[in-house]
Amino acid sequence: MSSEVSTGFSPPPYPYDRLDAIAELAKEHSGGMVDLSVGTPIDPPIKEVVDALSTSEAERGYPASVGSAELRSAMKDWMARRFGVDIPMSGIASCLGTKEFVASTPWYLKLRNPSKDTVLYPAVSYPTYAFGAELAGCRAVPVPIDDDGKLCLDSISEDDLGRAVMLWSNSPSNPTGELDDLRELCEFAGDSRVPVFSDECYSEFTWSRDPDSILKYGTDNVVAVHSLSKRSNLAGLRVGFYAGDASLVDYLALVRKHSGMMIPGPMQHAASIAFGDDTHVQLQRHVYYERLLFMVDLFRWLGYEVSPPRGGFYLWFRSGSEDGFELAGELARKLGILVSPGEFYGDGSKNYVRLAMVADMSKLELVAQRAGWKERF
Repeated sequence: MSSEVSTGFSPPPYPYDRLDAIAELAKEHSGGMVDLSVGTPIDPPIKEVVDALSTSEAERGYPASVGSAELRSAMKDWMARRFGVDIPMSGIASCLGTKEFVASTPWYLKLRNPSKDTVLYPAVSYPTYAFGAELAGCRAVPVPIDDDGKLCLDSISEDDLGRAVMLWSNSPSNPTGELDDLRELCEFAGDSRVPVFSDECYSEFTWSRDPDSILKYGTDNVVAVHSLSKRSNLAGLRVGFYAGDASLVDYLALVRKHSGMMIPGPMQHAASIAFGDDTHVQLQRHVYYERLLFMVDLFRWLGYEVSPPRGGFYLWFRSGSEDGFELAGELARKLGILVSPGEFYGDGSKNYVRLAMVADMSKLELVAQRAGWKERF
């Protein structure tokens, strides 16, 4: 009898788990490692949100999978204030943070249309777009990005268009900070009949123009995805939402309801308060932009070609032909920082690194001191 065992699906190593050896180099510095690898917020959320977690009295019963009326009303009002769009409550549904939504939606859409087997996504992007396609048993097909950060929609073959269950856009982009043409994407969704999912989780941190949403240009065959994680320093609450085309939102909300996907009640109440307050977001915008400009100046002084991003709170740059892992190791040895190698975000970005502005200014100043940037002090 054969002793061979079918292994089936074997998940790849989680990207950030591959940084352990580089992290050890950074930890050798006096003052310890400054971790700029993962975009996890480190600044405090507002007190009203934290207090609301213990006062909702929503912990006893099952919460609404689609989101409470209070929460969806707060989401609706925020979109109206931020983007000037009026989305009906029936076109809004909550999710357990947007990473889960990104990973699971291709599977749900393939179930809806089994004749389709392809997920289109930006060639340089957050790795969960491609991984979600793999989990769904779909082809993950990267779409090139032009020099302005826009998806090259004309490059998509007719075969891939015909087989696509969806197209992902991410604007502002993680990791590049570039901005896509959301009007063009909305028109593409209507013309091609490929559902476009616009990941807009960094929209509050748009620097070169006003924040944008695909929903400003229509809702036919499009869905916008938003999150509290970055906007309000609430990654631990796992609160996001999706809004747009009524048929897509209705379908996904029902499937997710059957699956038991629901944000805990106290978190829904707290999230409604966060979405209702814009002042703390303006303050956080200033914090991130100050850090971005400081680190741009430092790395330019060190001889790197780096510019402030058009959106988001990451710096994305390369050093000649040096591999991103090699550059990450060099920065760990010289500056005591941990950064993300570019290959985490696509095969075409292996020479890049990404730096997240998730350390306070005292730690960034420590990095500058290690670099010998004395004129700043």
